[in-house]
Amino acid sequence: MVKRWSEAIIKLVQGLSKAVLRFPLTVFFLICSTALTCYMISLHKTPELIIQKLMFVFLLGSFIGVTAQFACERFPRLARLRWAVYTLSLLLTLGYYLIISPAPAIDYGVGARTSVAVFSMFCAFIWLPSSRGKFDFNSVALIHFKSAFISILYAGVLSAGLASIIGAVDILLFEVNRDSYAYMMAIVWILFATTYYLSLLPRFNSETELDQTYAREASHCPRFLEILISYIAIPLVAAYTLVLLAYFIKIGITMKWPSGQLGPMILTYSAAGLIIYILASKLENRFAVLYQRIYPKVLIPIVVMQLISVYIRLNAYGVTESRYYVGLFGILSMVIGIVLSFKPVTKNGLIALLAAGFAIFSILPPVDAFTVSRNSQINRLENYLQTNGVLVGGKINPKTDADMTLRLDTTSILNYLERRSYLKEVAWLPADFETNKDMQKILGFEPAYQYTRDNLNYFFARLDMQKPLNIEGYDVLLQAGTYRGMEPKEDMIYDFAVRGVPYQLILEPLTAEETQVSLQNAAGEKLITTGLYDFAVSITGISNRPKEALGVEELTLDVEGNNCKLRIIFQNISITYGTGRDAGADYNMFILIAVPPQS
Repeated sequence: MVKRWSEAIIKLVQGLSKAVLRFPLTVFFLICSTALTCYMISLHKTPELIIQKLMFVFLLGSFIGVTAQFACERFPRLARLRWAVYTLSLLLTLGYYLIISPAPAIDYGVGARTSVAVFSMFCAFIWLPSSRGKFDFNSVALIHFKSAFISILYAGVLSAGLASIIGAVDILLFEVNRDSYAYMMAIVWILFATTYYLSLLPRFNSETELDQTYAREASHCPRFLEILISYIAIPLVAAYTLVLLAYFIKIGITMKWPSGQLGPMILTYSAAGLIIYILASKLENRFAVLYQRIYPKVLIPIVVMQLISVYIRLNAYGVTESRYYVGLFGILSMVIGIVLSFKPVTKNGLIALLAAGFAIFSILPPVDAFTVSRNSQINRLENYLQTNGVLVGGKINPKTDADMTLRLDTTSILNYLERRSYLKEVAWLPADFETNKDMQKILGFEPAYQYTRDNLNYFFARLDMQKPLNIEGYDVLLQAGTYRGMEPKEDMIYDFAVRGVPYQLILEPLTAEETQVSLQNAAGEKLITTGLYDFAVSITGISNRPKEALGVEELTLDVEGNNCKLRIIFQNISITYGTGRDAGADYNMFILIAVPPQS
């Protein structure tokens, strides 16, 4: 037992050593990333901007290093110039740092560009061993998948074991620095897991018998993985496909298109389906063979429906980075579906090439996601303001009586441009324009906010509790509330007496949106009755300012009848529009009551 354990350790160390020698550039960047991560942990605060940028640079550099090594192994001429290739890789990494160094922050653009560059490098080193049919692409993909799975498994067990040891030392022997757990996780998951993953990859294009034998063994699909792919993953994709097709039939019947949720769902479906397609390409059982024949052809109409949905969104709301990538991936999926419908599975390497090509396309000006999105939203804002007479001849004509729709849409676009640092590209706005601070001064109307999710629009208003409430002229003050989850007719009854005379205040939820408030006497006669929803809807025209509470006068509803007075001061109102189960309104309020003296 001890002998086997020692042999396993020796084999592990030898594999890691070979990985270090084989991928020196990648291991160097992994060590830098690990050290930088440990340093960031020790700070206990947000690290300096340069540290954050270096993390992105080291991440991309590690992928470039793997690509460089596979290029050297695939092409003998490059192998003879290995250190020149590594030098070029370092220059590319340095060039990327110079590109992002002027960025004032790690914003969406830096993150997206880095992700696209990393994805492109991944596609490249997945494809390189199989270029010109030198090695089977499906086998390469399978080996990478198995290596990643084993590496994650080993790293998970190792991190759990080391955490237990650190915990035992902390409890039984002496106090351990709490950062030790984080340091350990950084070392295990960044340095060990990745290096071990690389150590499992064979030399795909080696001419030696030993390397070729190892590559053949590594490309074998184990029985458990075959079962997982053929009898679990493929049926799940098939079932999901049936749900999507049923949904499309529903669209055809109702002629009601989705408002945005379809794109991400089909994007996930396409990505997962293509990964399973590649992994199933080496299998010969009935499920796998049927999947290879049917999936590419089914993918095409599904993606077409997705693209129609994306077009509707683009036509209504313009281009944003997320819609750009959803649409681009839809086009990529359709192209792949067409190619795979006519090409044998041995040509699956085209998937990686096409994916890398589309990814690189998305960051090349002027057709990149950021330039297209910026121009689309600026044009949309200008056209919208011109239509409403706010922008005339390139100059702003402030409009103090703007309706809620104009305010909502203008605020939404300006906030998007501000988050992406695109406002400086809007020539007719001041250089230091800030939406929440300057919108009323420049455009003539305040910002307004509306939160949208799954066909639901949200409104929220709250009372400024820093100011006193005037209760003069009222006999009773009650605090009450209703919420949308209450059953209709689930009345809330408050008994009270004024000068010895009994009364009841009744809050009666009529629907998920509407609540009726009534004051009645001991005989059951209703003295005052009012609903809340109409008033709540009316104040949505004031503004929905998430950073600013409303005053008492804006959230006060006064009702009189039978010489009685009812004043409702809302603490907060929350409305969810739509038809889903979350639709409805919540009310929290102070209720002041005044009744006439009895004669």
